[in-house]
Amino acid sequence: MTADASAQITELTVDDHACLTFGEAEELFDVTAAFVRDGLAGGLKVMWLSDAGPGPAVTELARRGIKVKPAVDAGQMTAAGCEGRLLSGQVFSADRAIGWLTRQLASSRELGFPGLRIAVDMSWALRPVTGIEQLPEFEEGIAGALAGTTASVLCQYDRDRFDAVTLASVAAFHTRSVATATYHADAVLRICRQYAPPGIRIAGEIDYQAEEPLTLALAEAVRLDGDITVNMGALVFIDAFCARMIADTARMLAASRTVVLQCLPEVAAGFARLGLDGLPGVRLVTARER
Repeated sequence: MTADASAQITELTVDDHACLTFGEAEELFDVTAAFVRDGLAGGLKVMWLSDAGPGPAVTELARRGIKVKPAVDAGQMTAAGCEGRLLSGQVFSADRAIGWLTRQLASSRELGFPGLRIAVDMSWALRPVTGIEQLPEFEEGIAGALAGTTASVLCQYDRDRFDAVTLASVAAFHTRSVATATYHADAVLRICRQYAPPGIRIAGEIDYQAEEPLTLALAEAVRLDGDITVNMGALVFIDAFCARMIADTARMLAASRTVVLQCLPEVAAGFARLGLDGLPGVRLVTARER
């Protein structure tokens, strides 16, 4: 089974075994939040196994507008570490891990959930773990366990930390390759789609030379989303030309939709000078307020 062309996280359906290769923590949390959000909205049981453990995972989901606590309290959402599930100490067994997955599938059915979504941060596999050579066997086993079910699994690999051989060895067992829609990416600037909350994310430094990708990103956000967020929390410089482009888009939407501009204080000050501070329908949120 080979991976399809890159899919958006919002396109995943039942029995998908998807592979997300991410390049930064913000991308991982954003895509996972959308995966969790859509699962909860569909009434599914949702789990996230993260090396960070339940505390940071819940915090990051809540920061992106996911109503995690009520879902956890109701038993619909679980955030946990990999220990005791995929791992036993520093020992990994593909058979044991697949056994755990099979039990989760059965449990979600017994509890009356129409389906199950599990996100798995695979960073644990970067540690010196006995049995790690069974990783391809584990991925193949997931594909088999999901066949004919209403469950989906999102395996998350850091593309900068996992070697190309490992990534290639597990790729064949995934039905989907998930990627963030990216409008521009180089050493200075990254513009990409944001899924939770919906909008776009801009990081680095941006000036008039990025007019084309910025126009496309804003246009798609306006067309595809309701209220939108322009996340500039990692943007350290923006010139007047691009600031006006974003400000004009915010003014256009403010009459009927909410626009949130998340940015560093110095960037927020520039938008305030353009008259966005206090404008109905527009919220300027600095990094400290987040």
